[in-house]
Amino acid sequence: MTPKSTKPPTAQQESLPDNYEAARDELAAVVERLEAGGLSLDESLTLWERGQALAAACETFLAGARKRVDAALSGDTATDTAADTAAESTDAASDGPGPA
Repeated sequence: MTPKSTKPPTAQQESLPDNYEAARDELAAVVERLEAGGLSLDESLTLWERGQALAAACETFLAGARKRVDAALSGDTATDTAADTAAESTDAASDGPGPA
């Protein structure tokens, strides 16, 4: 029978926050702890790994937000173009020859 490990979970094994703000805030806390110093090499590496995972999560959240903004903008452009075309058609119809 193999003995169970008493090591804490690595940064990759810990769950990541489920939103951008939480990931960003935790990343800022990790950076503060690393900058403060006084940690062992193992603690520093564990925090560094957690920071890397949090930074990647933030990038993923931001990429998703960018896609949503792009989709909304392209949707607005299509709507604006359709509205402009409809308005031009209405204007053209009213500018045509009418009864005198």
